[in-house]
Amino acid sequence: MTGHMTPEQFRQHGHEVVDWIADYWTRIGDFPVRSQLSPGDVRASLPPTAPEQGEPFAAVLADLDRVVLPGVTHWQHPGFFGYFPANTSGPSVLGDLVSAGLGVQGMSWVTSPAATELEQHVMDWFADLMGLPESFRSTGSGGGVVQDSSSGANLVALLAALHRASKGATLRHGVRPEDHTVYVSAETHSSMEKAARIAGLGTDAIRIVEVDGDLAMSPRALAQRLERDVARGFVPVLVCATVGTTSTTAIDPLAELGPICQRFGVWLHVDAAYAGVSAVAPELRALQAGVEWADSYTTDAHKWLLTGFDATLFWVADRAALTGALSILPEYLRNAATDTGAVVDYRDWQIELGRRFRALKLWFVVRWYGAEGLREHVRSHVALAQELAGWAEADERFDVPSPHPFSLVCLRPRWAAGIDADVATMTLLDRLNDGGEVFLTHTTVDGAAVLRVAIGAPATTREHVQRVWALLGEAHDWLARDFEEQAAERRAAELREREAAEEQLRARREAEAAAEQAAADAAEPEQLQVPAVEVPVVEAPASGDESATQAAAQTDLEAQPTAE
Repeated sequence: MTGHMTPEQFRQHGHEVVDWIADYWTRIGDFPVRSQLSPGDVRASLPPTAPEQGEPFAAVLADLDRVVLPGVTHWQHPGFFGYFPANTSGPSVLGDLVSAGLGVQGMSWVTSPAATELEQHVMDWFADLMGLPESFRSTGSGGGVVQDSSSGANLVALLAALHRASKGATLRHGVRPEDHTVYVSAETHSSMEKAARIAGLGTDAIRIVEVDGDLAMSPRALAQRLERDVARGFVPVLVCATVGTTSTTAIDPLAELGPICQRFGVWLHVDAAYAGVSAVAPELRALQAGVEWADSYTTDAHKWLLTGFDATLFWVADRAALTGALSILPEYLRNAATDTGAVVDYRDWQIELGRRFRALKLWFVVRWYGAEGLREHVRSHVALAQELAGWAEADERFDVPSPHPFSLVCLRPRWAAGIDADVATMTLLDRLNDGGEVFLTHTTVDGAAVLRVAIGAPATTREHVQRVWALLGEAHDWLARDFEEQAAERRAAELREREAAEEQLRARREAEAAAEQAAADAAEPEQLQVPAVEVPVVEAPASGDESATQAAAQTDLEAQPTAE
């Protein structure tokens, strides 16, 4: 039996793993961005049962190349423009390695004080770097915590809002789905609806607020819905406003929504999963003006801020509502530090009890890049996105159907009349992704399919953005020609079919006319043939045209004597 890996073996094989990762990052651009495998291929390459005996570590590394890499879609690839970025970086990986090596379970302060206090401090750093309100600092009434995802953050925000709206009654009696309402827009991430389901409200509690021409939630429509629901006896619980929607990165107007929420006593939760970290660049903070109205706020460092998944930054302005909804203290978790109330136990800030030492990788990232490095990372991608949008706006083959304030650009290809635009656009997308050089995803804007180009991979440069633009143009031109050739072939085929139909019609009409004539001929009676009778010729005086009777009568008349 293979025994535990000794520190020296770990040192040796750890170097091998780090070398493997470094080599992978060096050659990542050589792989097709999207995995080329079919369903079941990975499992087919694995043995049906687990190994009975331990294997050499070299065999495991070899299978990374043989089994794993062919089934990987390379999110760190410079040609990855799909979904949103899922950044990682050297400092993040090393921070995760240390966290894994320490093996800390940081559910309470007492289980590892550093896991709690480092997280509190790093979250305060980020609140400062992003210009968030003072109420979100651990030194105030609220504070921050690293969640597993913004989906999880949306759920705990809803639970905190329910706790506040019910004045704690949900702890004893559960939720009253027939009473409570939650407000989103059609552009809000689906995780908010999922949170309502998990919380026990169900989808009937969801109110979808209308959006404006820029796909942002309408304050006027929100106020009208709140007034209507309150008048009908409902208790509005939470409004989810988005900074950087998933489809198009639309921005809900926080400065206008905030006062409305305060007037109705509704919890304002801001889901800035993708775009919130852009606020590290001060010039981009105006895009989320009004954030001071928020009761809670979430953004993902693991999307655009060089930190590997999972690293969701979540803040509340009043931590009492959050811990009131989630805190539970069985006897086996009691300890003196907790009992004094002098410490934070992060198990009361999340769904799970246990938690990893996530703050380490964030700490490594901030220490390595510094604030200026993080700003430059965000600024460079925003600049590339604006340049791409400019190319598209100047090109007659593409439209830019929605605003693009961050590093996502939506493109709607133009197609000739008579072509199904959605089918053509999705065909273009498949052609690009099948090529392996780039990977894009799609959404719909105003009911029409559009392509999403999300710039954010650390390895992506201007040359890669130029390349995806060139590929978009080439694929569009190829498809446009192909569609035109197909249309020409269809027109020619239709002409041939029309001519053949006309010829068949003429032939049928001629055949019908011939048949009618034959039928008419067959129906006409036969004429009697009368033998010719020889009539004697009689000389008629003068005219010569009288009949024989007239001639005889004339002769008799001339033979009688004339009366005197």
